[in-house]
Amino acid sequence: MRIATWNVNSVKQRLDHLTAFLRDAAPDVLCLQEIKCLDEVFPREATEAAGYNVATHGQKTFNGVAVLSKQPLEDVRRGLPGDEADEQARYLEGVVSTASGVVRVASIYLPNGNPIDTPKFAYKLAWMDRLKAHARALLAQEEPLVLAGDYNVIPDARDVKRPEAWANDALFRPESRAKLRELLSLGFSDAVRACDDRPGLYTFWDYQAGSWQKDDGIRIDHVLLSPQAADRLAGFAIHKHTRSWEKPSDHVPVLVDLTD
Repeated sequence: MRIATWNVNSVKQRLDHLTAFLRDAAPDVLCLQEIKCLDEVFPREATEAAGYNVATHGQKTFNGVAVLSKQPLEDVRRGLPGDEADEQARYLEGVVSTASGVVRVASIYLPNGNPIDTPKFAYKLAWMDRLKAHARALLAQEEPLVLAGDYNVIPDARDVKRPEAWANDALFRPESRAKLRELLSLGFSDAVRACDDRPGLYTFWDYQAGSWQKDDGIRIDHVLLSPQAADRLAGFAIHKHTRSWEKPSDHVPVLVDLTD
């Protein structure tokens, strides 16, 4: 079973990129972030024509997440529990049935949190607390669980080309990194780091200052696996080449393969 995540940075602007990725990588499940559209204008016709069922949790202009699956999606839940007043579309989960049982998959677009001296940073940290609480409840079900998405957190210095440049950024602040470690400590595995400890495994390059040309990247797109999913981890891939496409997303897809 191949599960992928990609912050596509506007599904309407990058529909050709999306359909090319679906054709070439053929993931069984794809979690999308920053679709930047309402549910009713998501390009379902094109994705369904590619062989995928679609669930969305959209928002006009900003945010928005989706899950595409070759198999029907069941028990679809929109929005992260814990704050009924939160209107930002950042969380979507569903269950996929396979020959060996169900797999629960969530698409996550964690808040950026910048600038750190504004309520945006407090919102990020509170959102991470809510994610931890929900993840703990999901783990109690003892089923394969995949939390995939743009976490907007650089885990450690291996995951950034120039750590000093990000020292006061919400993505690399100690508070953000500590919250991610708390989530992992519940029993999750970072799929990429479970397979490869090398530095330089980046998933995002800013559009500014020639970051792509200098390979001045960071790793903020993560796939976290419950113990039941981690036991089935067979490998991963970062599709770095998509960043060189014409008018690309600033993020690239991350894929993990799970055995049946």
